[in-house]
Amino acid sequence: MNQTYALSAVAVVVLATVLLGGLGLRISRTTSDFYVASRTVGPRLNAAAISGEYLSAASFLGVAGLVLLQGPEMLWYPVGYTAGYLVLLVLVAAPLRRSGAYTLPDFAEDRLESRAVRRIAVVFVLGVGWLYLLPQLQGAGLTLQILTGAPHWAGGLVVAVVVTVAVGAGGMRSITFVQAFQYWLKLTALLIPAFFLIAAWAGDGAPRAAFDAPAVLREHTSVTLAQDVRISLDAPLVLRVSGRVDGRSYTGQSVGLGAGQHTVDARTRLEFAPGSALPAARAGSGPDSPSWSQPLSGDRKEYRLYATYGLILATFLGTMGLPHVAVRFYTSPNGRAARRTTLVVLGLVGAFYLLPPVYGALGRIYAPELALTGDTDAAVLVLPERMVGGMTGDLLGALLAGGAFAAFLSTASGLTMAVAGVLHQDVLPSRGVGAFRLSVLVAMAVPFTGSLLASHVPVADAVGLAFAVSASSFCPLLVLGIWWPRLTPPGAVAGLVTGGGAALGAVVTTRAGLAPAGWANTLLAWPAAWSVPLGFLTMALVSLATPARIPEGTAATLARLHLPEQLVRGRAATRGSAASGDTP
Repeated sequence: MNQTYALSAVAVVVLATVLLGGLGLRISRTTSDFYVASRTVGPRLNAAAISGEYLSAASFLGVAGLVLLQGPEMLWYPVGYTAGYLVLLVLVAAPLRRSGAYTLPDFAEDRLESRAVRRIAVVFVLGVGWLYLLPQLQGAGLTLQILTGAPHWAGGLVVAVVVTVAVGAGGMRSITFVQAFQYWLKLTALLIPAFFLIAAWAGDGAPRAAFDAPAVLREHTSVTLAQDVRISLDAPLVLRVSGRVDGRSYTGQSVGLGAGQHTVDARTRLEFAPGSALPAARAGSGPDSPSWSQPLSGDRKEYRLYATYGLILATFLGTMGLPHVAVRFYTSPNGRAARRTTLVVLGLVGAFYLLPPVYGALGRIYAPELALTGDTDAAVLVLPERMVGGMTGDLLGALLAGGAFAAFLSTASGLTMAVAGVLHQDVLPSRGVGAFRLSVLVAMAVPFTGSLLASHVPVADAVGLAFAVSASSFCPLLVLGIWWPRLTPPGAVAGLVTGGGAALGAVVTTRAGLAPAGWANTLLAWPAAWSVPLGFLTMALVSLATPARIPEGTAATLARLHLPEQLVRGRAATRGSAASGDTP
């Protein structure tokens, strides 16, 4: 890939983000401007902005990487990501806007009249937000590393600085324009190269991707492993090795490996002849080493079926509780506009998700070695050079690089905005615009530090874990809080802590590699199938056991959530006239 073209594309995206952020500095004056753009964002602009921030590094790079690695079953990712907005439309969008809240903790306190519920909600907003921000910064680091060979932290630093400036400059007003622009840029960046790549594939006469069989390398390929790996061979394979395989050292010798499992140490160089079948690989060299980064981990079919259900539940129900998604509905003028916004989002997001699987399927043919190195997220970026080449390939690669950076910037902007709003309201002692900008700095500093400490996390997997925590905590709170009048503060606290805490604990355990192999690993790697029902059940049972704790204003609050704004205002005006002695 031509570094000059690619860096120029990234620079244009960064410059456009900063300039649009500067526009927000000129038009944002009040707290409402910074938090919710004074609730004046129309459905079309808001839908483009929501789509821009929602389509993250996991969507732009990660889905294609997962399809390359495991085939069509990974299409459940984009299906779940898109269908989540259908649940949001039916159950949450309009009532959430009518609540009049600025943040999810605002909604929790207003609905349940409890500071304790608010404090727990704050903890989960920060946890989900930072967990989701981490892969955006890591994806940026991977992209810049591929483009220039820069250190892995450099791309994350660029995103951190640009997002901090853009969000701190104008808050929600600023990033609304930024994210709407970046959605259309991301769609264009995937759509145009896809036409060229499909044309090159059709003219090449390459075989269809056989996802149920090992990928075959089309040319002589050299791979250097970044970590210890355990590979599985279905048939004997001869290759050239420089490093350690099965505990023995080699210095460029030709080695024959028999069918079965073999361990390969980090920094070992493997050279494959054309036509070689690519070995299946798992991170770690121990005989029982778990592979948390395998989306449907486990060798038995029942493991994979369970993991699929866990994935669907996490993505389907986790969308409504993502802090950066929820906060955007507060910017709509009213509940009707929030519903219309969600409908447009469904169309925009659905159109986008038609494209990443195309890149994954082509990557299976033209860049299969990425599955062995663990860099499957790079498939989108390397395909133009592999398939098209020349100046056209360089220009297409530059367009994709710009689109990838737009994905990191737009999602990181929304997440930083949501986390900073909570920090500003509930954690930092000061108020005002200056304190909000300090909150923005803290909101970005924590995940950036985490990205330096935790590297080589597949972006789609990390985002999937954030969805699982969101689905297990905020989904029960929002659904029961909006639709069930018997919800109590003790029930909400118990459900958040039990469901969300269980999912978060499973995430930490799996990420640390502490889960044993087999069912235990799969249950912890994909907790939503049990943690979401656990959250709902706990919240309901504890609420039924504490009926005396139902807030006094529940009936009035639910009426405000479900009745059209004009009717609620009309009833309030009628009550005011009656109280003053006027006749209706």
